[in-house]
Amino acid sequence: MKLKPLTATKVIKTLTKIGFVVTRRKGSHVILKHPDGRLIVVPDHKGETLGKGLLLKIINDSKLSKEEFFKLAK
Repeated sequence: MKLKPLTATKVIKTLTKIGFVVTRRKGSHVILKHPDGRLIVVPDHKGETLGKGLLLKIINDSKLSKEEFFKLAK
């Protein structure tokens, strides 16, 4: 599956659907925490999409497959 570019806002909304909660913001970075202890940091730069490598890292850290992640992102 080819990765589609997503904005940080869309990624954050998708992660909150699976139980992650925004715990804090530090500058342009949003830190999300899952009840089981996992942490994900998403850089939130207005008007920019996340790079393929970073998006893949976030998807892997969320423990979802690419297909599941993009299905939730719609």
